[in-house]
Order: sequence, then C-alpha cells, then structure tokens
Amino acid sequence: MWSASPWDIPSLEFLLQYDVPYIKIASATIINEELLKLAIKSGKPLLVSTGMSTVEEIDRAVNILETCGEGNYILLHTNSDYPTPLQDLNLKMIETLKNRYDCLVGYSGHEQNVEPSVIAACMGAKVIERHVTLSPDMWGTDQKASLSIHAMNMLARRIDTIPIMMGDGLFSLSDGELKVRNKLRADKEADGDMSCQKENI
Repeated sequence: MWSASPWDIPSLEFLLQYDVPYIKIASATIINEELLKLAIKSGKPLLVSTGMSTVEEIDRAVNILETCGEGNYILLHTNSDYPTPLQDLNLKMIETLKNRYDCLVGYSGHEQNVEPSVIAACMGAKVIERHVTLSPDMWGTDQKASLSIHAMNMLARRIDTIPIMMGDGLFSLSDGELKVRNKLRADKEADGDMSCQKENI
C-alpha cells in the first residue's frame, strides 16, 4: 500500500483519485485550515504530524478535525529537526497528546537510531513512521534522519515483540517460574528454612 503528503489543495484532489489507505498531513501543513477541512471530509483516515507546532496551532487543527469530520485521525508526535538530537525527542509528549486530545497518538521519528521509536511504541504510540533510505550516507537532508532497509526491518521485528514482553499486568507465575519454584522453594516452604542468600549487585 502507498500514500502521500499533499501540501496543497490540487495535490490533495489528485491523491484522492486513488484508493489510498490514509492521507498524511505533514507538520508544515498542519496550519493549512482549508487543506485540513477537505482532507478530513474525504473520509480517509488522516495521519497528522505535529512537529514545529505550538499548542494553540494543534488545538486549532484538532478543532477542525473534530468539527468537520468524524474524528478519523491520529496525531503524530514529532520533532522536525533532521536528524533530531536525542535530548530534543521529548517522547513524553505522546502521553501529553493522548491526555489533552483524547485521541489515538503515534510517533514520527527523525532520529538516527531505532531505540526511541521502540520506546514510543512501548508508550502507546499506535503508528510509527520512519523515513527509509538506501544509505544514510547518501546526499540529501533526509538521509541522516532515515533508516536503511535493514534497520527498518530490525525496527519492525522489535516492535512486533513489544506486546509479548508487556504481558497483561496480572499477578501470575509463568510455567518456567513454577518449575523453578518447585525446585527452590519446595523444601524451604516445608521446613520453614529462613537462611539467607547473599546477592551481589
């Protein structure tokens, strides 16, 4: 599947001739109110990047999306500096956006590695967007902020394991733990052994 980021009305009209699964609203165009209105009225899901935007600008955009459409959008937290220094990623904004707008939130990463994107997924980001390149050493402003195909595959595999690792948060013992418990606790629980084991940390 493919889609694109229309930066003006003619581009949006051209894009809507095709059966794209979603429309991307780039950070630069989140302030284009007419574009937002026509995009949300199309009925297509919107991925809306919030980079370089003030809270007032995001408020206005969300108000348009809510009043002109059916709330079929996802806000993407992002920093529009390519590549983004780690100290400027501000991943806690994912939670801030969720709480302020009560909507689905994703993450559009422009950092030079995969860890922040994995962390974003752990924090509840429903969409992870990354740029892809044949080589980060190629010429162009996007290259250093993009992942190679190998790194993109590695990121996808890491994100796929997150639900497995997170579990359900319920008190429980795994099958492996039960075997260890039976081995290490059976005699102790029977005779009330209170001996200490030294732990090196």
